[in-house]
Amino acid sequence: MPEGDSLHRAARRLQVLVGQRITAESPHPRAQAEGVAEQIDGRMLESVHAHGKNLVFRFEGGVSVRSHLRMTGRWSVRPRGESRGGRPWLVLRGDRAEGVLWNGPVLELHTRALARLGPDILADPPRLDVVLERMQAADGGRWFGETLLDQSIVAGIGNMWLAEALWDAEVSPWARLRDVRADARLRSLEAAAALMRESVDTGRSRGHRVYRRAGRPCSRCGTPIAAWGQGDANRMTYWCPGCQAGVDPRRS
Repeated sequence: MPEGDSLHRAARRLQVLVGQRITAESPHPRAQAEGVAEQIDGRMLESVHAHGKNLVFRFEGGVSVRSHLRMTGRWSVRPRGESRGGRPWLVLRGDRAEGVLWNGPVLELHTRALARLGPDILADPPRLDVVLERMQAADGGRWFGETLLDQSIVAGIGNMWLAEALWDAEVSPWARLRDVRADARLRSLEAAAALMRESVDTGRSRGHRVYRRAGRPCSRCGTPIAAWGQGDANRMTYWCPGCQAGVDPRRS
């Protein structure tokens, strides 16, 4: 699933359309059923911004569109009228460029879902004090890794940045939230914010330290990287059992 940094990079690319009157169409039949293109066609695009894993488009007349990419969606920006194959979900045409949404299963003419989200980890600056307050009120028996993936607590972190940030902070995803000290919680959030901000600002990310490196030696301590499914969704979690001490679920 695209994580928050991917959405923020997409929002930056789409700024080329802001301030322009948009011609909109939905070639994909499933997208046509939502009626989004008809509601925004001919309106001026006033802003585009990301919040967590969501893109929000605001048009004149108070019309808003929320886009969530789920597992396979992506936004691209290309010269207007450039030939393409396939049937995108939504095309937003400006004067010289167009934004194209491919495989984007969530398109809504409202932003009610945003009210359920926690602060964006990529806000400038990120409201980590609010995130820590939400953690304090959360179920202390949850794994710390699960907590960081809970979009109602902090928005934007996914599996990859969870793994990389906790490795940087030397905190285990398999510690119970109640057992993670306040300084370790903050250190983990700061690591996620820094890594993801670098990805947004540079358009690239460093080489993975633990993500999808199961069985390879940790670059810090040499212990083989471990991987195990976590939470109700059984999302694969990567960590170093040597320098991220905590419960080992493979032995429990």
